[in-house]
Amino acid sequence: MATSTFVPIATQTLGSAAASITFSSITGIYTDLRLVLTGTVSVADVGCIQYNADTGTNYSYTQLYGNGTTASSANNTTNGYIRFGGASNMSTTIPSMITTDIFSYAGATNKTSLTTCAEDFNGSGDVMNLVGLWRSTAAITSIKLYLQSGNNFATGTIATLWGI
Repeated sequence: MATSTFVPIATQTLGSAAASITFSSITGIYTDLRLVLTGTVSVADVGCIQYNADTGTNYSYTQLYGNGTTASSANNTTNGYIRFGGASNMSTTIPSMITTDIFSYAGATNKTSLTTCAEDFNGSGDVMNLVGLWRSTAAITSIKLYLQSGNNFATGTIATLWGI
């Protein structure tokens, strides 16, 4: 029997709306991490991710996205977060499925990530891939998900952190 390479570290299912979802006390025993979020928001908004409570402009990202009609790209090299979610704001009614892989999270080099998101807004959704960089050599011990404009993740949103 093969052993699983994905180990569930923690799952949070929101029993009520919340402004953020945080995973803390992450040990350094895995090679990589995978963060999966499925849910909606109280007001359409952009999802954000920060590591170790670092709010400085130490994050960069480049994203490619399309909606069936147009394809576009965006980047930011001095940001206070890495974008987490699709090209559009997260929806209040149709759940987003967002996966972020965080590579060598406990290593002594800058941390890179790859986010994939697909959102079907009843035929008018979008897809997005985003490469993120946190310019820090510290091991990631906490991950915070929040919404850019301070809105809430809706009741029933599920976030799971996996060790790989």
